[in-house]
Amino acid sequence: MKSNAKSADVPAGAAGGGTMRHIRKFWPYYVMVMPGVIYLLAFKYIPMLGSIIAFQDFSVVKGIFGSTWVGIKNFQKLFHYPDFYKILTNTMILGVLKIIIVFPIPVLLSLMLNEVKNQKLKKGVQTIICIPYFLSWVIIGGLIFDMFGVGGLFNNARNALGMDNLLVMQKETWFRPIYVISSIWKEAGWGTVVYLAAISGIDPGIYESASIDGASKFQKMRYITLPLLIPMVMTLFLLNIGSFLELGFEQVYNLYTPMTYSVADIFDTYVYRTGIQQGQYSFATTVGLFQSVVGLILVVTFNKLSNKYSEEGGLW
Repeated sequence: MKSNAKSADVPAGAAGGGTMRHIRKFWPYYVMVMPGVIYLLAFKYIPMLGSIIAFQDFSVVKGIFGSTWVGIKNFQKLFHYPDFYKILTNTMILGVLKIIIVFPIPVLLSLMLNEVKNQKLKKGVQTIICIPYFLSWVIIGGLIFDMFGVGGLFNNARNALGMDNLLVMQKETWFRPIYVISSIWKEAGWGTVVYLAAISGIDPGIYESASIDGASKFQKMRYITLPLLIPMVMTLFLLNIGSFLELGFEQVYNLYTPMTYSVADIFDTYVYRTGIQQGQYSFATTVGLFQSVVGLILVVTFNKLSNKYSEEGGLW
């Protein structure tokens, strides 16, 4: 009762004073977090104001506040654009391939690496598969073009077998497999870092109890490691599904050629051509806003499904 009486007598401004005392006490941590906050404000939140361009006939001279308001005219133009459904189809196909094939690979790699008991071998393999993540898509694109070009490793092997050269990078049927393989090679290793960190947090006593009960390594992986890893998998899945239509400009731009436009052209590359090269800023902003809205809908939908069918729930 005394504690309640004291709390009732606390002045209204005391809470604010407590916050300031907390900031002064832990100011190094606030300084550490400030670059991240500034980055989010400068590159994520403030640019959202530019979405208004999608509803204008934007002019660089007039600016955002002086350009003519056209409402949903740009969206009507987008949905009636002759290549819209081709670009949407290409984006969705590559997005599905990335979710179904690329996304599970780091999970499988982390489960296998977790079973390697030789720590030097384990760290060595993890280092090797993580190296491609630190290479830019410009470098990786150049390596792929050299590998599959005339005089490259692929065609040299074909020539040694008595076969003619094959211009792989100019073939539509080869683009999607190369896209998937290059995504796995570059990104899978870094994904294992997150999952191995989650696995390291599992109580070793659970494994010891399973060993006493006679469980094999595969059974421990199936009934202990994988189920306890599911919450992390679901979190990363929900974060990835939000960028379902944003596959990354750099990868596709450095891998496609004019001969593969029909299967490789996606929203990111299309926005680059219309917005940067042709100066259609309103139309390019409309495409970007469409991607963001679809991503938001997918995240909310899958988050609700996760809350409904999973005990751990979704992101919120």
